[in-house]
Amino acid sequence: MHLAIDPSRCVACLACVRACPTDAIALPPEARVVEIVEENCISCGECIPSCPHQAISASGAVDRALAIAEGGNGALILAPEAVVHFHPASPEQLVNACYEAGFRLVSRGVIGDELVAQQYLKLWEDPDWGTLIRSTDPVAVAAITAHYPELVPYLAPVTYPCVAEARFLRRLHGDSLPVVYAGVSAPGGTVPELDALLSFADLEQLFALREVRPETLPRTHSRVPPETRRHMSVAGGLPLEMVVSGSSRGRRLLAVRGLENVPALSRAVGHDRIDLGFVDFLSHAGALGHPAAGPKDELFRRRMLVQQYELPRSRQPVVPDHPDVQVGAAFAFGHRREQAEPAAVLTILEAIGTGPNGKAWDCRACGYPTCHRFAQAAALGRASLRQCVPWLSKRAEDASRDASTDALTGLASYRSLQQRLSHEMERSKRSGDSFAVLFIDLDRLKELNDRYGHERGNTVLRSVADEIRKTIRATDLAARYGGDEFVVLLTRTDRAGALRVADALRDRIEQSGRRLGFLAGQITASVGVAEYDPSQPNEGPLLEQADRALYLAKSAGRNTVA
Repeated sequence: MHLAIDPSRCVACLACVRACPTDAIALPPEARVVEIVEENCISCGECIPSCPHQAISASGAVDRALAIAEGGNGALILAPEAVVHFHPASPEQLVNACYEAGFRLVSRGVIGDELVAQQYLKLWEDPDWGTLIRSTDPVAVAAITAHYPELVPYLAPVTYPCVAEARFLRRLHGDSLPVVYAGVSAPGGTVPELDALLSFADLEQLFALREVRPETLPRTHSRVPPETRRHMSVAGGLPLEMVVSGSSRGRRLLAVRGLENVPALSRAVGHDRIDLGFVDFLSHAGALGHPAAGPKDELFRRRMLVQQYELPRSRQPVVPDHPDVQVGAAFAFGHRREQAEPAAVLTILEAIGTGPNGKAWDCRACGYPTCHRFAQAAALGRASLRQCVPWLSKRAEDASRDASTDALTGLASYRSLQQRLSHEMERSKRSGDSFAVLFIDLDRLKELNDRYGHERGNTVLRSVADEIRKTIRATDLAARYGGDEFVVLLTRTDRAGALRVADALRDRIEQSGRRLGFLAGQITASVGVAEYDPSQPNEGPLLEQADRALYLAKSAGRNTVA
């Protein structure tokens, strides 16, 4: 089964990236739509329902199946779940429709389950097996062979039910019999036994092309059907005896559902060497739980429909005890996946940075579970930093600081302050003149924002900026440092002169608060003063000196100068 992206519908919202358990969906730099990474994809279908824009679909070889149907000599293996997709058409109408479409033989998938169940029962009764993992689910097998190779030796050497049934049909009708399989979970890659794989939507399309409408056909079989009753198997190919007896016969039966449990399974078997017995592992809650089968909240409705049409069990075996059909399988390790260069991964992680606690963000907003997984994908060109929210946030902060003018107050920006400070230091060294820096912090702006709202707080910030502009000279520089902090650079000014300017600013800021209608003491500022004297030893970065002085002013009771 092949997953495809519809470029006309995809908006690169990353919902599918978040849902994919194997990092098989990429959004390369500059790309406008996502892409499927075939070497990572296991056709689990999780991306299909996750896409809110219906941009992902699963399809099979419709053209090949159509040619087989038109030839009139092919067989169709129809999975039991088909009755759900084509409801309210009955199973009899559906089988008749397949014959009308041109298939020579229609099998309901029961024979394959019975053949596989026979083999599993033999393995179940053999006490020499240790850990053995069920291998009837193509998605589960694909996940293990491609991403967890340490589990491959533990896979049961039994093929998929649909493959076993195809071998059985060819044994009866000749090796040249073309076989088509229609189901929700088909084997990936090239399967020699199956000439074409179809989803139920593909089969519906084939009916339309052949002008066949199942609901209009007789509700009784038009031909004598092959065996559709089960004897020893349950859906999926396990023996009924294993399911019913469980661990009662001295063998442990461990049911594991969901791909999210594979890492724990890998740890237990591959690392801790725990003997788990027989592991009944499925990627979903059976074929009816596969995302391609329909919405999750309709799972029990689908089960009810299948059970409604299930025939009573046959009292006699429906396949020979020793069929001349090979149902064994050997599962090969998946191809080695492309690995990212460690240096490139490290560079991307450094660009992302860490959270305030010093740990990786791992916020999952990019679609990947960890920053490291994202960095690996980005290093391979399958993702870009445009997906990373912390990186974008940092870029936004940098861009805000890089602007030459503060948008709210009209004062110089942080970048302009740094440039002017460096320039003034060089000028001071040449001329021997000192200069000073004032670090201004509004004392209670947070309380004001909480009480009156941020818009009122912005009015205060603009008013303070106006008072600073009116107080300093044209040769001086006033900048908004960030939040409620301001920095004033006073050229050719010693500490004594800077203290006078600082006190004047403190007084004007307090008066501006009253003019804005605030109570006395609500709008005040603390000011730290630092002087740069080229003749004196360096006491550290000038802004840090001013910041330390500001701390002293606040410690002295606020609304003071230090």
